[in-house]
Amino acid sequence: MCRLIDRPLRPMFEDGYTDDVQVLNFVWSYDGVNSPEPLAICAASAALVISDIPLVKPVGAVRVGMLDNEFIINPTNEQMEKSVLDLMIAGTEDAVLMIEGYCDFLTEEQVIEAIEAGHKSIQIICKAMKEWQDEVGKPKDRSTIRKIPQEVFDAVEPIAKTLIEKALQIADKQSREEELASIKEKVESTLFPEGEESALDATEVKMAFKKIQSHYLRKMILDEKRRSDGRGTRDIRAIDIEQALLPRTHGSSLFTRGETQTIAVCTLGGESMAQRFETLDGDGLKRFYLQYFFPPFSVGEVGRFGPPGRREIGHGKLAERALNAVLPAQDQFPYTIRVESNITESNGSSSMASVCGGCLAMMDAGVPIKRPVSGIAMGLILEKDRHVVLSDILGIEDALGDMDFKITGDSEGITAFQMDIKVEGITVNIMREALEQAKEGRIHILNKMLEVCPTANTQLSEYAPRIETIKIKPSKIGTVVGPGGKQIRAIIEETGVEIDIDDSGLVSISSTSAKGIDRARSIIEGLTAEVEIGRSYTGKVTSVVAFGIFVEILPGKEGLCHISEFDHARTESLEGLVKQGDQVTVKVLDVNDRGQVKLSRKAILAKQA
Repeated sequence: MCRLIDRPLRPMFEDGYTDDVQVLNFVWSYDGVNSPEPLAICAASAALVISDIPLVKPVGAVRVGMLDNEFIINPTNEQMEKSVLDLMIAGTEDAVLMIEGYCDFLTEEQVIEAIEAGHKSIQIICKAMKEWQDEVGKPKDRSTIRKIPQEVFDAVEPIAKTLIEKALQIADKQSREEELASIKEKVESTLFPEGEESALDATEVKMAFKKIQSHYLRKMILDEKRRSDGRGTRDIRAIDIEQALLPRTHGSSLFTRGETQTIAVCTLGGESMAQRFETLDGDGLKRFYLQYFFPPFSVGEVGRFGPPGRREIGHGKLAERALNAVLPAQDQFPYTIRVESNITESNGSSSMASVCGGCLAMMDAGVPIKRPVSGIAMGLILEKDRHVVLSDILGIEDALGDMDFKITGDSEGITAFQMDIKVEGITVNIMREALEQAKEGRIHILNKMLEVCPTANTQLSEYAPRIETIKIKPSKIGTVVGPGGKQIRAIIEETGVEIDIDDSGLVSISSTSAKGIDRARSIIEGLTAEVEIGRSYTGKVTSVVAFGIFVEILPGKEGLCHISEFDHARTESLEGLVKQGDQVTVKVLDVNDRGQVKLSRKAILAKQA
């Protein structure tokens, strides 16, 4: 949520404002009905709007859902449970700045319509904020805004121009960055000779160098339709895929697109391996989760490696929800699924590589997904009345361009989309163009994936646990668990399996031993089975008395076979004929109102005769 708040606000600070700004957001009251998330973005914007911090204009936000082909603005939590769309959208009165959405294979046109519907409501919010600002807002303090003087540009550009133009045409990321760093050093050493005074400011020179670099990258793309790695605007980088890379995992895939690469791993487990979570609405378990790791070496840096930061959490969530739409139903595939995306190198959209690699890893693990999906990141260069949409953007195009638009799905529809815009002025027509171009790109990537892995494996890895499910009556859960969990612990100890039971009575039994699963299933079925009149059972004699024998026909369920029902011939005494512990087959004649079971061995003998 921190990322959703930050992304639309960041581009709205006035150019040249570099003071540290901290916005803290708290949920102090929650009704359990209305989501506080869109309100959080509006609240952060409102705080900045009435402060003396120079925010260009108010930012508003709404959530958009979709039920029965109708868009709902700020739907309730109950409505969202049935919605096929979950779109968070933020922007100003004039333009959209941020979208993040997840959907069940909606079309590009439906996504555009949802964005338009959300923006109409945002305009109402922004107008109200502007009125509030006029009434109670503080005058904006622009005293610390630092614009780069023209003389700094005039000093830097003659030194750097030609060198930058050549460096931006170097295809290899590391070589290009090394050359640009070298040019920057040359600029600084020329303008700040050792031992000499300079009228220029070092920080302003660095800022000017970055802006000049951005200018010539954008100029090359707009004028020549050529990018740093030599591609055209619609070209996708080379894709290389290797399935089952790791021999001991349940499923794995090495997915490489240009200089971005992930090793994706899929691991299967029982319900006890589900990810526990806690939200404002309570706690629960996730049977599918994706964890994204972005180590410093992936971008050639030395850095501390510890708990995931906001970026890793955000990228992992985007990839996770993109793949969530293709998961099989739990009754079809009762496993907990964990996907791990390990980024080994990054130069543009590792989150979309995580979608592709994660999908392939699940297919390698034998997860029967509904349909495969891929992901692509789109960029934009916008200058007044000219623009170029870029497919499969590089890191430098993301950093110096105007838009980062990520879309996942297949040829039929979209499962997730995320867009950040750094400038106002991006129209609905430009978004529509980007979506159509993205569709072309993700189909290309998906076809490359299907060339290597046309379908999911039909067999699970030999190292993956086997899981079987049994449906029992909820009223029988206590019987299986036993007092203080005694019964279920005894089953686990005897069979070596893991057992999970949900409130609906769905029992999941997982183990690497088929024999252990069979034995556990047999015990549970026995514990929960109902005695049926007319059915035959083979059970153990628990006691022999003068008037008959007691037989345990199901675990914990005994019945009486009267001496007159033991054999066709008259039986005077059972001594010598049967003893405690013997196995006998009997038929259920009746079950009375008190649950007492009447058995007959004679009826079985007659049937066999």
